[in-house]
Amino acid sequence: MLLTVLRMYGTWYRTLVPALALAQGGTPIRAAWDALPALAGERAQPFARDWLVHDVDRPAGIFRGGHPGEVLLDNGLVRLTLRLEPDAALVGYEDLMERETILRSVRPEALVTLDGVEYPLGGLQGQVEHAYLLPEWIEALTADPKAFRCVALRTGKIRERFAWKRARWSEDRPWPPPGVELQLDFVPPQGPHAGVTITVHRELYDGLPLSAKWFTIANGTNRAVRLDSYVSELLAAVEFESDVERPKGWETPAIHVETDYSFGGFRPESAEQGVRWIPDPLYESQVNYQRLTPNLLRVAPPVGPGLILASGERYESLRTWQLVFDSTERERQGLARRRMYRTIAPWCTENPILMHVRSAEPQAVRLAIDQCAELGFEMVIMTFGSGFDIESEDPAYIRQIKELCDYGRSKGVDLGGYSLLASRRISDEHDVIDPATGETGQARFGNSPCLESAWGQDYFRKLYAFIEATGLAVLEHDGSYPGDVCASTKHPGHQGLDDSQWRQFRRIAEFYRWCRAGGVYLNVPDWYFLNGSSKTGMGYRETNWSLPRERQIVLGRQNLFDGTWSKTPSMGWMFVPLTEYHGGGAAATLEPLSEHLEAYGAHLANNFGAGAQACYRGPRLYDTPATRNMVKRWVDFYRAHRAILDSDVIHLRRADGRDLDALLHVNPRLDERALLVVYNPTSAPLRRELEVPLYYAGLDDAALVAREEGEPQRIALDRRWTTSLEVEVPAGAMSWWVFGAP
Repeated sequence: MLLTVLRMYGTWYRTLVPALALAQGGTPIRAAWDALPALAGERAQPFARDWLVHDVDRPAGIFRGGHPGEVLLDNGLVRLTLRLEPDAALVGYEDLMERETILRSVRPEALVTLDGVEYPLGGLQGQVEHAYLLPEWIEALTADPKAFRCVALRTGKIRERFAWKRARWSEDRPWPPPGVELQLDFVPPQGPHAGVTITVHRELYDGLPLSAKWFTIANGTNRAVRLDSYVSELLAAVEFESDVERPKGWETPAIHVETDYSFGGFRPESAEQGVRWIPDPLYESQVNYQRLTPNLLRVAPPVGPGLILASGERYESLRTWQLVFDSTERERQGLARRRMYRTIAPWCTENPILMHVRSAEPQAVRLAIDQCAELGFEMVIMTFGSGFDIESEDPAYIRQIKELCDYGRSKGVDLGGYSLLASRRISDEHDVIDPATGETGQARFGNSPCLESAWGQDYFRKLYAFIEATGLAVLEHDGSYPGDVCASTKHPGHQGLDDSQWRQFRRIAEFYRWCRAGGVYLNVPDWYFLNGSSKTGMGYRETNWSLPRERQIVLGRQNLFDGTWSKTPSMGWMFVPLTEYHGGGAAATLEPLSEHLEAYGAHLANNFGAGAQACYRGPRLYDTPATRNMVKRWVDFYRAHRAILDSDVIHLRRADGRDLDALLHVNPRLDERALLVVYNPTSAPLRRELEVPLYYAGLDDAALVAREEGEPQRIALDRRWTTSLEVEVPAGAMSWWVFGAP
């Protein structure tokens, strides 16, 4: 049975079986270790330049360490050290950029509870001092007799988590991302779970200080096994700060930790479900008298998963990514996070220019498609309230939508529509049941269907069928699953409370991954990027679009400035109320468009200048030739400079309505190394000297700069890679400057 399960690993099987044979014969897994290359010479040296500016010439690798049974994962920026004997454990975690250690104490690779029994995976015991870890101490550490023990290792390249069909413009990013994967197999001590194999996976990526970790369980027994709960990561990290008393707020270690088990927010900080920094009960010598310093990373689902694994069944845990920061500077940390998303979710760099059409009637949709094609827009979404019904199974309606999709495709315009999932009531039978009250109506958004009720399963069946039948290219999925648990024992897709969250999450994540494999673009107001979504809200208050037009303009630039600290410009949508939205009347809206060209143009300049796309909601994009020409001018600007505008943002000055505000786009790998956009919110022209930092553009002592489409001029940079640029911006306008290498 075990070998049958292992054959599911494909090419990995060929390297696993010899190692297992050695282990079962009483021989240590030294043969697999001996086959690893040594880390030596220049390859062993840290990368000496800035990885955010220069290509890293140290690809990730898995190496044989200096100690027997020691394995190193190294990419020149971080190094993870594991010992395989007397059992597998992480014994070193180095920040090579800052020459600092991250790990202070050895812990198990994971904790897994099967049928009520908690098992560590590997780990070493006997460390007395947990504030730091000396190499000589490791020799005295012992294996835990109760733990699953490591019996095999394999190495390989990073594999794609799911397929990505590249159906539209995006950054030229490789998928899967380059890097290496280490797999360690663990088997239990003799007892009721003999035959269960748990594989711990670790990935290390090329070119950035990023690693990933998860595990898979293969039930090789002849009976069902219950996976009650687990902790997939326990990292005893060096504390960021020491405080004798209890502060009002703790600073945690300088590592960004994120999982693919995220939902219920526009940012990881609000959407992340599994990551917790908690006090370490073993760390008795810490400075805090109450021993409350949060420096133990614990990653686990908050509920369950409470799954029954049948004989031969496999389970894959949530995945955790760890990005090591080399600075406390906000901008640099943001650049690192944005590089991470571009690497592990490159579909987030798709950034189509889109329109929200208010009516799904064929005539209205065709008008929207025609105007979009004429102006250079690339996508039409039949928005909320339009009458679009993705749940319809009416053959005539499906034919109608297919004809519209085909028409849009013939014009180079993707067509899609809106569907609401959560925050609506279906019935007592199908809605989530609150475990405290036993009733419906207590979900995060009040009422919400359970995705594993009969209604929920049928809803997703209808979505798969509708998309396949019509060729729908876009789904705006509102009220995405926010994490509601369900205490029902009558829903067909989950047994009860313990498995309700995991099964609902898997239902929607698998659907999003299917969409990604089919090239369906996903607008989702939630943090589902690591499961296939391409865009979420940039971050704004919806009712602000009912404020007077002039206030919307300044607020919009503030939203763009704030939203791009951790998001790339392509990851967040904005909004433009061509018609009334949340009230506000004539003072808030742009229709008739020709009567409000200045405000309409300001919205376009805001969004295209930031490299972000907005939902232009209305029946049309232009009403007169003058309106058409104005919209076309801004679309042409964006498309001409698309690569640099979609690149990273350096935040220069936030909008306050009183003086110039500015953003700088940078990319050292393009011919256009930087693009500066400067806005004047006042009623008079303004001239200023701006300090323009060009370090992250990869420019050294000089640059070429051109105002808009003018002739480039050579300028000098100071020792801080900065130039002082005199800018003049007309009243209420935006101007831009392009920088290149001399």
